[in-house]
Amino acid sequence: MLTIIFGDTENSIYHPPTYFDNTYLEKWIIDPFTVQMIADVDKSTVIGQRVIDSPFLGSISVKELSGGIKTLILMRFDESGKIFNASACGDNCAKWIFEISKIKDLTINLHHVMDFSQCENFEAYIKNTEKKVASYTEYLHEAFLIEER
Repeated sequence: MLTIIFGDTENSIYHPPTYFDNTYLEKWIIDPFTVQMIADVDKSTVIGQRVIDSPFLGSISVKELSGGIKTLILMRFDESGKIFNASACGDNCAKWIFEISKIKDLTINLHHVMDFSQCENFEAYIKNTEKKVASYTEYLHEAFLIEER
């Protein structure tokens, strides 16, 4: 289940890319789920644990991946209990956030209204309003209620 907290919250990592650079495990990079995310979001190919082939930058290190991918990888594999700021991701990461929440319970915080409109059967729990939403429209309703406060 995906739990969303709008705004700051305890135990959150505001800048996940920096946290990633100092905590990731190489085995995370070659996991098939990660390989798919990198291909989709960064349009790059994982060559190995330390090398990514980017069509824009050539051969790059893991630390040169986008902030969005680094945040997604943390959401998928980090078991520290930290809450990651999903606003470090672009909206092109929304479907992956939702996919991760199908694999494991995932709590994120947002500082903007992320576009989950492409997520089929979207559902989430909005912690700020203590409401479970069963569609993107319901999510927008709750998000805008929070913004009005």
